[in-house]
Amino acid sequence: MTELDALRTRRAFICDMDGVIYHGGRLLPGAREFVAWLYRERKDFLFLTNSSERTPRELREKLQRMGIDVEDRHFYTSALATASFLASQKPDGSAYVIGQPGLISALYDVGYSMNDNDPDYVVVGETPEYAFPRIVRAIRHVLAGAKLIGTNPDLTGPAEEGLVPATGALMAPIELTTGSRAYYVGKPNPLIMRHALKTLGVTREETVIVGDRMDTDIIAGIEAEIATVLVMSGVTTEREMQRFAYRPSCVLEGVGCLAE
Repeated sequence: MTELDALRTRRAFICDMDGVIYHGGRLLPGAREFVAWLYRERKDFLFLTNSSERTPRELREKLQRMGIDVEDRHFYTSALATASFLASQKPDGSAYVIGQPGLISALYDVGYSMNDNDPDYVVVGETPEYAFPRIVRAIRHVLAGAKLIGTNPDLTGPAEEGLVPATGALMAPIELTTGSRAYYVGKPNPLIMRHALKTLGVTREETVIVGDRMDTDIIAGIEAEIATVLVMSGVTTEREMQRFAYRPSCVLEGVGCLAE
């Protein structure tokens, strides 16, 4: 039995989305076949994305527009993980948010309020509305004592037109100006990986994580002792993969290669 065959027998799959299932509004080759295979083989699966922009419902609707129908319960985002973390740290707190509706909605759902005066936290996620006045406002809050939180540490994200800045890059001016280090909740943070396993009700030995990034998806799997599949349909190239001191369990051209 090959390594790929062995991975196919695993009970559960934790899959990234950007660069694995789609690029922007374009479905990637083999994605439809892969999802059909998950259902046909009755696999437990969770789409675990570091993107904080959309709610699970919005992610479902995006896939529906591409011809794939997956229930809301199969999606978990860094926004949801961030909201859960903050609720456990300071229930009913407040935040100044630089981010999209998916992040704001997740925070509202756990009892957080939006605060532009004296927030407990400054929370940063992906957003195209990254204006200089908002950065300055965030810096003022952090210098006044607000804790700095990032939904994920990704420096770049894939888009149809190429790479775009992600949360880790957008956070840099705030960190450099204040001297504060942000705490990132998304992959590869073990918190989000443990939540994914609990949500699926499986053990790490039964699970495979599929992603396109060595610095988030693959290291998250390695540190959680979960088998890893790197797909070359996203941001990682063969040359870039060689820069890292660790290797995935398996490297595939795309997610469709997992579907028998």
